Parts: sequence; C-alpha cells; structure tokens
Amino acid sequence: MAARTFTIGTRGSRLATRQTEMTLAALSGAHPGSAFDTRTISTSGDRSRQSLAEIGGRGVFVIEIERALLDGGIDLAVHSLKDLPSAETDGLTIAAVLPRDDPRDALVSRDGSALAALPSGATVGTGSPRRAAQLAALRADIEVCDIRGNIDTRIRKTEEGEYDAVVLAAAGLERLGWLGRASQVFEPEEMLPAVGQGALAVQVRSDDRDALDLVRAVDDRDTRVAVTAERGLERRLGGGCHAAIAAYAVVGYGSSPERAPLRLRGLVGGEGRLLRGEMESPAGEADALGVRLAEYLIAQGADVLLEAAE
Repeated sequence: MAARTFTIGTRGSRLATRQTEMTLAALSGAHPGSAFDTRTISTSGDRSRQSLAEIGGRGVFVIEIERALLDGGIDLAVHSLKDLPSAETDGLTIAAVLPRDDPRDALVSRDGSALAALPSGATVGTGSPRRAAQLAALRADIEVCDIRGNIDTRIRKTEEGEYDAVVLAAAGLERLGWLGRASQVFEPEEMLPAVGQGALAVQVRSDDRDALDLVRAVDDRDTRVAVTAERGLERRLGGGCHAAIAAYAVVGYGSSPERAPLRLRGLVGGEGRLLRGEMESPAGEADALGVRLAEYLIAQGADVLLEAAE
C-alpha cells in the first residue's frame, strides 16, 4: 500500500480545506507509510449564487466530486456527511465516517444577541428549510431570509449588516476556530440537527480494495451507527431539496456493540407545523430504526407536509 499515492478530492472552501486536513491527519495516523495528495474540485453548488432549492438541493456540492471519483481522477473524497444524499451513488461507498463533532446549530448575530433577544422583525439568514421551519417555531416574529455563500461569507454578510444574524453548523465554526463568534448554540430540543450534521464522510470507489482497506481504519463505529439511523429515516421519507427534515441519533452503552441502545429523534416541518417523533432500538438495527421512525412520522402526516414543500 505504501507504493501508491492516494489522491483526495475536496471542495476549495476554507472549511472544506480544513476538513480535508483533519481527514488526512487521521489517515496518516492510521497508515504512516501511505502517501497522499489533494485535488481541489469546484462544484456547481460553489459556483452558483442561486438558492439551493433553485439549483437542486445539497447534492450540488458533491456531483462533480463523485464524477471525478468514478472516473478515477481521485481515489478518495471528503464530504460533510450532511451534503451527501441519503441514497448512495452506484459504484461508490462511504468507507468511513470520522468521529462526530458537535452536531448542533449555532446563531451568529451582528450584536452578539441570542435569538430571544433579537428585535421583532430581525432578519436571520439560512439556506436550510429545516432551520427555517424551526426558527419560525421559536420566533414567529422574525424574518427568515435565504442566504448563500461559504461560512466566512455568511458571517461577513451578517457583520456588514445585510442580516441581523445567521444560523450555521457549530462543527464548522469549531473547525475554523470561530465558535467564539456564536452568540447561541441551540440544543437539539430547540433545533434538531440535519441528518449527519457534524460528521465527515470519506467516499471511495466500491471496487477499489486498497482504498477501502485504507479508509476503513478511521471509521468510527458509534458515529456510523448514529448516521445510519438518521440516513435511513431521510431515505424513507424521500424529501426533496425543499423538505424540512431533521434527525439526530445517539448510541448508548450496552453489553455488546450490536445490543447498545440507540435513540433516534426525527422531525418534519412544513405549512407552519412541526411533526416530531422518537424511538429506540439496539444499535445493530440502525437502518431499520430510521425507517420505522419515518413511517411513524408519515402516519402523523409527514407525507402531506413533504408533498406540499415540493
């Protein structure tokens, strides 16, 4: 394996670069004799200034990277797991999910105010229907506005007065050393995270045995189990780019890894409503748990909310 140089594909943003550095450190620690280089790939999501709903949802951040992986231009791809659609691409495999960082959402406001202290009519930026639906439930009197750009661009737009505040992933702020800029970090009971939020995924070609063996060494089992449940829920719900879907799973301690308790919370929002559910199962049944909770939410009317969002 030491004779091969593995090429890692990544987006070019400051956060993506930092996340690739973190992944490289983990891989180099597990395989000191292996060689790596990186290739920056511009995605349609990075190039467009339109809203995510207009250009096709979060998958626009991964299409070109996945194409380069399938074509052999790169050997590994590093993604924020929340950017990856819940159905895996044919020919590709998520070979590792690194230990999850903080999954929560954070508010960065221009004057340091928490959400409750913002004035009525304050503008809060987010490109996420999930965040927008939960913000509206927390503060019906604020104006939730669409925002695009990388994390540093969004913060700059807030500091320059284009928005009163912006909601971002706490993990992204932390990775860049900017968590101190947050005026509030929302607990999951206030704002349930996106599927896979806070986790990094390493994707490889399904038939590349060397890359599979290399990457699996940094797979974190508890994170893998948790995000499997979350992605199972999202896949069963089948929501599109307009859908407000949230999920968060936590693995507890058990007599064996397969029997450890797994708790999954899920949410679907739309038309001024938030539908919530929570279930538990053994960790070995993670995907089935996600499907089961999704079916519970569908029975409560989630399918109607998701259809209305399209």
